[in-house]
Amino acid sequence: MFTTRPELSGTLGMVASTHWLASAAGMAILEEGGTAVDAAVATGFTLQVVEPHLNGPGGEVPILFARRGEAPAVLCGQGVAPAGATIEHYRDQGLDLIPGTGLLAPAVPGAVSAWLTFLRDHGTLPLDRILRFAIEYATHGHPLHPRVVATIAASADTFLHHWPTSAELWLDADGRAPTPNMLWHNAALASTYLRLLDAARAAGGSREQQIDAALTTWHEGFVPEAIERHTRTPVMDESGARHAGVLSAHDLATWRPSYETPVTLDWRGHTVCKAGPWSQGPAFLQALGILAGLSTAEAPHASAEQIHVVTEAVKLVMADREAWYGDAGQVPIDALLSEAYAHERAALIGETAAIGLRPGQPGPVEARLPRYVLDPPTDRPAPGMAGVGEPTVARTPGDTCHLDVVDRHGTIVTATPSGGWLQSSPTIPDLGFALGTRAQMFWLEPGLASSLTPGTRPRSTLSPTLVMRGDEPILAFGTPGGDQQEQWQLTFWLAHSVDGLNLQEAIDAPSWHTTAFPSSFAPREMTDDLVVEDRVGDKVISDLEQRGHHVVRSGPWTLGRMSAVSRDPDTGVLRAAANPRGMQGYAAGR
Repeated sequence: MFTTRPELSGTLGMVASTHWLASAAGMAILEEGGTAVDAAVATGFTLQVVEPHLNGPGGEVPILFARRGEAPAVLCGQGVAPAGATIEHYRDQGLDLIPGTGLLAPAVPGAVSAWLTFLRDHGTLPLDRILRFAIEYATHGHPLHPRVVATIAASADTFLHHWPTSAELWLDADGRAPTPNMLWHNAALASTYLRLLDAARAAGGSREQQIDAALTTWHEGFVPEAIERHTRTPVMDESGARHAGVLSAHDLATWRPSYETPVTLDWRGHTVCKAGPWSQGPAFLQALGILAGLSTAEAPHASAEQIHVVTEAVKLVMADREAWYGDAGQVPIDALLSEAYAHERAALIGETAAIGLRPGQPGPVEARLPRYVLDPPTDRPAPGMAGVGEPTVARTPGDTCHLDVVDRHGTIVTATPSGGWLQSSPTIPDLGFALGTRAQMFWLEPGLASSLTPGTRPRSTLSPTLVMRGDEPILAFGTPGGDQQEQWQLTFWLAHSVDGLNLQEAIDAPSWHTTAFPSSFAPREMTDDLVVEDRVGDKVISDLEQRGHHVVRSGPWTLGRMSAVSRDPDTGVLRAAANPRGMQGYAAGR
């Protein structure tokens, strides 16, 4: 099997992430005696600085982790809908969907609070040693990745015409974007981190008490004050109108991250762990349950037989995601993950491609889909552009980061930070970052699993994966990619666990995904494409087309930005790998 780089192996520690500087920061923490938790937090904060088009302090993060001999856990860093975010408020402004840009879409920022909470409860190092990398890069600069520059350039008109605070930070005096690889600073963001650190130092006491002081400052100090001032000024969003936000200081003061038990499925002697159905994580487990009963799932990797059956399984579980997943009410998760229901769903997979959403009924209640999906409006705005208003606010798509860490003690951490993209909403000038847009994943229709409800979490696409063997964590992996995260992880997992490819080989193997379900992002479109890396070959593509799939060739190295770490519980050997696509993700270790 061809690989772009070797699978790393060693015994001290491994870090893999979507940016080499973040991986290096995490590895530096491991080298100086920190744990996987310490390293993950340092990596996460560094990603906020070096990948501002993919995540930021205004975003969110789910974290899965486990120590040897202990039960795995989820730390939910997904903030909730603000108290003022009611369906009536948005409908009164003539909206059918929550805009994907601007100030109406932020949930409570969860990433910073989650990282600080994780460090306080499970780390060993003081806050200054963890934050020093992010502060250094924000203060003294880091080479700005060309993809960040491209994002800024694509957003320049919006910044110049509508979001002057973003223009002030990201454009020069002539309104031009930075040049690739120039040394880039963000003094306001550095000041935000330093003020949190100052609050910690001023508190004195134990390491935990100091981090608590930083948390209190984040939730009740200068940060929520600046956010509330910022959100009260109406700004243009992709709806073509100016709207003020509803996020308040009170919303930040009354929310904290929470620990949860992961949702799990047994698979060939392993326990696969995911966040709950407020995320799309259980869809991965549902797909595994369906595939477990289908011999065609074990066809050679990226063969037409395998791509077809995996795609059809994904269509079924994503229909269930749309009907059943959310945080607005009880989700029948046990029934959705039951073996009987998996067999029932597997029986629906035929020799040809199915069309349309087919949610199941795992219990007595009938599945319910949004009216917007069943009867989409004919005047739906074109993807990426506002519906009305000139000049329009273009949506420059955001994405996500990922990180995985394993240390010599056998602790594994996996996390998928996202949101608060530089292009998502105007920069908060006092803080140096933008708010997120995760609330666009709510529906403005009551009675659905993911209806907009104050105090509930949007159904997030963020979905890292942790694998256990007994009480030993052995593997963690994940990827950016929105709705495609579960699908790209599924192709990796099958390549690794069924075909026996090592981590790097499985990451490098050809990938694919379907779009035959409603997007989680405005304007919530649904197409019926099967997108493949054309390395699968003309014969495979022709076979898929004969089965009724609408195949879209995506290029040879375009799908998935996976990273992974593992630990062999028998030998203690640690391994890591990262994605070569985009030439940005790297693993480090020894």
